[in-house]
Amino acid sequence: MSVKLVFLGKLADLAGLPEMTVEAPLDWVSLVEGLEAGLAEAIEGDKVRLALNGTVLADKRTLDAGEGDEVALLPPVSGG
Repeated sequence: MSVKLVFLGKLADLAGLPEMTVEAPLDWVSLVEGLEAGLAEAIEGDKVRLALNGTVLADKRTLDAGEGDEVALLPPVSGG
């Protein structure tokens, strides 16, 4: 059973890869604990959002991903 993590922007740079697979089920605590310390610290900030199967979560701490789900980690958007 697995969940696909997709890292976008700066988070992909921190992760060193654009995506990875982790064990399901996956909640917020297991996500943070399963990542390298620098990446885990980066996603804990208020500006990083999570999307579960294409839907941005209002509160990333409510993450509840199961078999076959995709979790995208969305860094802050910048531009001008």
